[in-house]
Amino acid sequence: MATLTKTNRRDFLKIAGTTAGGLFIGFNWMSCDSPKMEVLSEEEVLAQAKNFNAYLSIAPSGDIVIYSPNPELGQNIKTSFPMVVAEELDADWERVHVIQANLDQNKFDRQLTGGSGAMPHSWERLRKAGATAKYLLIAAAAKEWGVPASEITASKGFVSHKNSGKEASFGDLAIAASNLEAPEDVPLKNPKDFKIIGTPVKNVDNPAIFTGKPLYGLDFYREGMLHAMIQRPPFGMKIKSIDDSEAKGVAGISDVLQFDNSVAIIGSSTWPLMKAKKLLKVEYEPDGLVESSADHDRLFKEMLASNNAEERRRDGNVEQAFSTAAQVVTAEYQCPFLSHSPMEPMNFFAHVKENSAELVGPTQTPDRAASTAAEVLGIPKENITVEITRLGGGFGRRLRADYVEEAVKVSQMMKAPVKVTWSREDDITGGAYRPAVRYRFEAALDANGNMVGYKLKGAGINAGNSTRQNNFPSGAVDNVLIESIDHKSPITTNPWRAPITNFLAYAEQSFLDEVALAAQRDPVEFRLSLLERAKANPVGGELGYDADRMIGVIKTAAEKSNWGKDSNVSQGFSVYFSHRTYVAQVADIEMENGSPVLKKITAATDCGMVINPTGANHQVRGGIVDGMGHAMYGNLTFENGLPTQKNFDKYRLIRMKEVPQIDVHYVDSGFDPTGLGEPALPPTGGAVANAIYKATKRRLRRQPFIEQEEFSDLNLEIKRA
Repeated sequence: MATLTKTNRRDFLKIAGTTAGGLFIGFNWMSCDSPKMEVLSEEEVLAQAKNFNAYLSIAPSGDIVIYSPNPELGQNIKTSFPMVVAEELDADWERVHVIQANLDQNKFDRQLTGGSGAMPHSWERLRKAGATAKYLLIAAAAKEWGVPASEITASKGFVSHKNSGKEASFGDLAIAASNLEAPEDVPLKNPKDFKIIGTPVKNVDNPAIFTGKPLYGLDFYREGMLHAMIQRPPFGMKIKSIDDSEAKGVAGISDVLQFDNSVAIIGSSTWPLMKAKKLLKVEYEPDGLVESSADHDRLFKEMLASNNAEERRRDGNVEQAFSTAAQVVTAEYQCPFLSHSPMEPMNFFAHVKENSAELVGPTQTPDRAASTAAEVLGIPKENITVEITRLGGGFGRRLRADYVEEAVKVSQMMKAPVKVTWSREDDITGGAYRPAVRYRFEAALDANGNMVGYKLKGAGINAGNSTRQNNFPSGAVDNVLIESIDHKSPITTNPWRAPITNFLAYAEQSFLDEVALAAQRDPVEFRLSLLERAKANPVGGELGYDADRMIGVIKTAAEKSNWGKDSNVSQGFSVYFSHRTYVAQVADIEMENGSPVLKKITAATDCGMVINPTGANHQVRGGIVDGMGHAMYGNLTFENGLPTQKNFDKYRLIRMKEVPQIDVHYVDSGFDPTGLGEPALPPTGGAVANAIYKATKRRLRRQPFIEQEEFSDLNLEIKRA
């Protein structure tokens, strides 16, 4: 697999077409529909490129180039997309090149990375692009050789005719194929014939990453550009006074500017900027609400007691179910704010000119970056270009454009190209956190231990709707009431990997274990019985999930983990559906010297067809480590509008030595591929918490686990197997 790191569109066309021209197929990459593919000459591509979203090209040299629009932040989309095209094309994978697309507002209708939606959105489109190219190559060979196209086969970049012994490379046929008309419909492969899809393929950017070639926003450099770092205010405060005398005295500092409610320090490189920022003296005063963590604890109590919550779902007669219940189980679960903390802190380059702007950097939403710049500058959006670098992580943080806006404003003020870089302290204290939420659950049981009533009330701080009212166990219980209430806070929040479900799954799955215990039933059997109820006669009509697929991952996880078969191992179970994917997990804990030690997590995943087992395993394992680490350690508290934790000395992340054995299994449900960047994270906290309860008989109802008072006498550990 060859990877081209140039991102300039003309460079792409030059490589793709070569001097002799070639085959270009324009197709709408992100649309759900499948329009007719069109064959274009190189001149037509240059003249009419705005009418198309993406291109598959085949050069006379035999090289195949795919222009990839979605930002790559580690979800491996830059590898899996071309695998799908190459599969249907029957290409030689070693001759495939991938180029990261820049923002093109006319061609791409979903040029973003978020919600684990890229592959399910593009699956059919990518297949048809490859299949159409193969159809044209075979048609060109049939015409040249005077044989029926049905007798010609394609394999690894060549087409051949068995009876005559004739063979030609894709490159040999590219020019002839470019003169043929693309069909309306083309046959797609039977999945049983796949040769590339389903095989382990390494990340196409690996060679550049391993050799330190510039791929990321932090790598970007432009001769003559200025560097800037920003001092931002505490949440709910405004600038009262500024003393920049000492900061300006640092060698390499050229200016200190105030804009909006922030202060920009301008200089020649980031090191003097960091030194000067520490010497900058800014005094703040309240500008509305200034909140601390103590305020949030009070707010949660008030919201859960409030009658002003918004009703999200109501099935049956909830009041009667609870008033006549043989037993009622009640519990509350709470999670803190969390920082996204990607490995690469926020950074962006902007060069604002008289009536245009050039933007370069890591963004999950390049169109939002352009829109933000256009609004700030008061110029047409089409006058703004956005070059997308590889992202050193995002987890939802780079869905926002606040750091882009800073670069644009500073460049406008300085009338020069500027790169804004955040320090790690800026990144953790700069806002856009995972919302803090508290849930109250109630379950009504009849005399036989059946759950006949279920209530969930979510209270969030800048969380919006903190529930997922159509997810399990909705549809499996006759009487259901789900409500949410939200507090608007000056502390900014943002989608955080698997938004809302990242904590809701832990709380819900832990509570279902509490209910199973009260009903004296096995946790796995209890969930399966609910799902059979939902499958046979779902309450409230159509389900928001597929009961059969959830049953499939539950049974697989139980089987692969030897659920309940080893009396020396305490096991915790959890299952969740999010982003179209189903994941069940079992955590194994053993007691050592009186302390619970997490030894292994077994995961069963139904994400439809697995495109690339290597990338899929990375996503599942990464999601589990992320979910486990933040449930165990992550915490962000506030004092007078400022986070108490400012760097990794106090904001605790999981360490490599703490990652246990993770066994990954997949359920082949026969469905098309679904999302995988986020769904493995939500079930993890519940599996671990339920296993800890099984081992210690102590229930974890707050995150992070290590800070719970109930465990002050125990040493919670994670060990590598």
